[in-house]
Order: sequence, then C-alpha cells, then structure tokens
Amino acid sequence: SLGAQRVVALGLGDDQDADGPETGYKAWEPLVWKALGVDAVEVQEAEPEPITNEHIKVASQYLRGTIAEGLVDTTTGALAPSDTQLTKFHGIYQQDDRDIRDERVAQGVEPAYSFMIRVRMPGGVCRPDQWLQMDQIADEHGCGTFKITTRQTFQFHGVIKRHLKSAIQDINRVLLDTLAACGDVNRNVLVSAIPSLSKLHHQAFEFAKRVSEHLLPRTTAYHEIWLDKKLVAGDALKDAEPLYGEFYLPRKFKVAVAVPPTNDVDLFANDVGFIAIVGKDGNLVGFNVTAGGGMGVTHGNKKTYPRLGSVLGFCTVEQGVEVAEKIMLVQRDNGNRDDRKNARLKYTIDRMGLENFKAEVERLLGYHLAPAQPFTFDRNVDDYGWHTGEDGKHHFTCFIENGRIQDEPGKDFKTCLREIAKIHKGTFRMTANQHVIIADIATEDLPQIKALLAQYKLDTLSHTGLRLSSSACVAFPTCGLAMAESERYLPILIDKVEKICEENGLRNDSIVMRMTGCPNGCARPYIAEIAFVGKAPGTYSMLLGGGYHGQRLNKIYRETVTEPEILAILTPMIKQYALERQEGEHFGDFVIRAGYIAPTTEGRAWYDRMGGEGQHREGATAA
Repeated sequence: SLGAQRVVALGLGDDQDADGPETGYKAWEPLVWKALGVDAVEVQEAEPEPITNEHIKVASQYLRGTIAEGLVDTTTGALAPSDTQLTKFHGIYQQDDRDIRDERVAQGVEPAYSFMIRVRMPGGVCRPDQWLQMDQIADEHGCGTFKITTRQTFQFHGVIKRHLKSAIQDINRVLLDTLAACGDVNRNVLVSAIPSLSKLHHQAFEFAKRVSEHLLPRTTAYHEIWLDKKLVAGDALKDAEPLYGEFYLPRKFKVAVAVPPTNDVDLFANDVGFIAIVGKDGNLVGFNVTAGGGMGVTHGNKKTYPRLGSVLGFCTVEQGVEVAEKIMLVQRDNGNRDDRKNARLKYTIDRMGLENFKAEVERLLGYHLAPAQPFTFDRNVDDYGWHTGEDGKHHFTCFIENGRIQDEPGKDFKTCLREIAKIHKGTFRMTANQHVIIADIATEDLPQIKALLAQYKLDTLSHTGLRLSSSACVAFPTCGLAMAESERYLPILIDKVEKICEENGLRNDSIVMRMTGCPNGCARPYIAEIAFVGKAPGTYSMLLGGGYHGQRLNKIYRETVTEPEILAILTPMIKQYALERQEGEHFGDFVIRAGYIAPTTEGRAWYDRMGGEGQHREGATAA
C-alpha cells in the first residue's frame, strides 16, 4: 500500500518439520543475498548456536514436542533426542541395557532401549489398591521388579516403548500420575515417615500434597498424549503455565518436609525444606524454611559442589505454600539458564548472596519471614520394626535393601507385600531411605499382617546397623549416567565391611553408608558418614565425615579407591572408632575428631580440600 516493490518471493517454512522452519529458511536466505547483490561475497561460516534444553522447552508447545508421533514409530525402540528431554517432565527417562550395549553394537543393531517411569506420589503414601496396581505394572510392563526411590515413590524399569502408554494409563487408573516426577519443575515432595506421630504425619502430609498440587505444571499435554484426552483444534495454543512460563525452571527443584527430631528426608539436601514446628498442644503451627540444598556434582568441575540448605526464617502453615512458590519464582527468574551444571538453586543463592536472595523472596511475598524457631534433629535413618501411633493404629517399618521390591530365593518380599496389600485396610508409606512402612493397621488386623510378615521373613530385622543405615542408587545396568556399580555392588561391600564392624563389637551401631554410581548424588552421598561415588567400573571416590542427622557435608578422603583399598582404609579406622569413641559420638564425628579429615562447612568450602592445586588430604598425618 506504500508502493514498496517485492525483491524476493515469500519464504515458506513448515513448522511440522523436525527442525521447524529451518529447512524452508535455508532455501530462501540465498535468494535475499542475491536480490541485494551480495551473494558473491565470501563470508566465514559462523558456528551454529547449539540446541539446548532451553530451546527444546520453549519450542515444545508446553511439553508436547513430537512425543505422540514418536510413540507410534515402530522403526525404533527410542524417541527423538529432543523428545527424551521432554518426556522427563512426564516422569519418563529413556534408557538402554548397558550390560549388552557393546554386544548390540557388534551386532550392528540399535541399543536395547527401554524406559524408566517414575510416579508422582507426595509424601510417599499409597493405598493398598494402588500398591497392587504398581505390582501388576511391574510384571506386565516392566522388568518384574520395581524400586522405591530416595524421593518416596515408585520407579519402573525396562518398560519398552509400545508399553509406555498403557503403563501410564494403568498408573492413572488408581488416581496416581507421573507428571512432574522428573524434569525442570518441582519434583515429588518428601515428608518424614514418623510412624508413631499419627496426627503430625497427617498434618505434614496434607501440607506436602498442597505444595505438590500448587507447583504442578498446568500443561494439558500430559493428558492429551498419555490419556487420549483429545483437544479441540487450537487448544494447544491456549495452554499456559502461570508459574513456570514456557521455559519452565532452569533445573530440577526439590522440596521436603521434616518433623524433628527425625530428619529421614535429609531436609538440608533439598532446594526448599520445611522443618515442622509443633505447638504446646501437639499440633503443627508452622515451619522453619530452608533453601539452597542440593547434591549434584560433576567430577573435576570445581564450579559444582554439594550444598546444605540455609535457614531463611519461620512461616505459618497457611503461608507455607506461598513461600515455596516465591522461592521457586526467584529461582525461575535468576537461575543460570546458560549452564545446566550451574543451574540449581544452590548456585543461584551463592551467586546472589543469601541475604539478597531472602530479600527478593520477601519482596514477592510482601512480608518478612519471622525469625527461625529452635529445633533439633538426632538421626536421618528409619525407625524399623513395630510402632503404635497416638491414634492406636499400628505400623511396621520393613527393611527393603536399596528399595528393590523383588522376589529372591528365601526373600519373596514382592509376593509378601502383594499378599498384605490384598487384606490391608490402612496405607503404605515409602521412606526417603527406600524402605516401606505398612501403616495404619487396626489391632484386630495385627495377627493376619504379622503372620504374612513371618511367613515371608519380611519381619526379620536382625541385620547389622551398617546395613540398616545403607542406601544406593540404581546405577548399572539401566541408568545412562552411571560410571560404576551401586545397587548391585553395595550389598556385597557391606557383607565385608560389616564383618569388620562385628569383629570390633559394632554389629548394632548405625553407621550411614551410601553409594552412587555417579556424582549426581541420587542417594544423597555427600551427607553420609561414609560414602562412595562412582568414577569408573570398580573405582570410587571415598568421602568421610557427614553428619549422622544430615546436618554436615562429608569431604573427600581419597580421590580414587577400589575394594581392597576401601577395606584396608576402613579396617583400622573402624577399630579405632570402637576403642576411642566418646559418649554420643557417631562415626562421622569421630573421623573429624581423630583427624582423618578436616572439618567442613557449607557450599564452596567443600572444595577447599584442594588447598590450591591438587594438594588433597591423604589421611590423618597429612591432615
């Protein structure tokens, strides 16, 4: 209308192409340069900007991507690489069987792809009918076993692509789901299991559910893709994320609720923690709020470190959900989106400064947090065996080694829990240490439950204190991040270390030992008294000195150890602990007092062990 002349035809790109409009643009761009007379000018090609998770999220139409198309593609057992980043938000990780990876490469076939599905289950509480459904899903769609995670929920491994949709529909059929069990959003909210404090557990559990529901993504993609809730044309474009926006968070976000004196959820290892404060009448009056905890580390990268959460102040129960939201929003707007290894809330707080971070949270809240209330933690392990709650209901905490629900010779625990679920009228509670509480048993139902526990030997609690206090992540063969064995190896290592404990009269002493197959820290190794972090097959970093109630980070004692070295180090150390420990002293306290490692503080100080370049401590003498 202004008389302009078209110099080149309109370019048309297809946004349904795998690379969006790029294909059409590449054909059109040379025509522009030609029209402008600069097509003969030689220019040095710039490196294309790499496609990052941020690009994938914003281009995904609120977590849709091409997941639906990938599910019906029968030419491969995998999904498109960009979709495997998006499925995490739906509670799904693509994996392959690493035990046979090399063999399949030699055969010239693709890896044996399968998927891990994680359930969202705030507080780790499920009904018997839900347990039975999980048991059935493991048999029909998974590898026949399922895992209780360190975030109080279920994981299924070995689900092949064509079973994904039906497995997720089965989970939703019993009113559970997998949305936001993984991904750059708020994950499963933890709650102390506290079997003897029935009223407090109920109040903390209800609060955790409110936090989980409030911070849940609002996209309709989950129901559309997995539950076949068809949308009217154009509805996808109307999707909105009032809290997250189209970029979601820079990285995962974890919340926990602990009821002192039990810190079984390792509250300080979470992005946000709520420490329950109880009034004189025994009711919950509010929470001390912590922020900035996190376990993930990258080997050799000094910019990454574990950090314990810092106490910000006190809020009432009514304020709690809003406080969690505002902390998350400050992280959303200030977190590092350029480097995922430096994107967690702990780094945001250290970069902004704790006081500045707190001030920003309070600005969004519109009020100041009250001063923190006194509290005391005394353990982060589970209370095994029978307990009776204030309401007269009974609870039994079972020991499930590393959370693996399976049938083994002489230990048919999967069958046992299935049979209990058929008659149980109460609930099941998962613990953050990967064990199960059969909860809310009426007195008249005790004989039946006890008989089943005895029949299948699940009532056996004669394990050593070391084994009862141990924990391991999955690692090989399914986890794509694993550098070393963990779940399959830790029980074997404990067999050998517990003999050292028994020889020194420490059979029943609780020593928290944890192992992970990589430095990402799923089993929260950096606050264990003894920890092993995988570096290569059979090789681990050895860390010592974590706090028994999750209040202190450990430090690296040896950069690289194998099993013979582990036993050679622990034998004299445990003997000395048995001879010299003081009243009330735990193993983690002892190794510091005895000079095996120097005391540590939060955050970056964890890496001060390097003392400049490479001068790490090699033992008591050097320390």
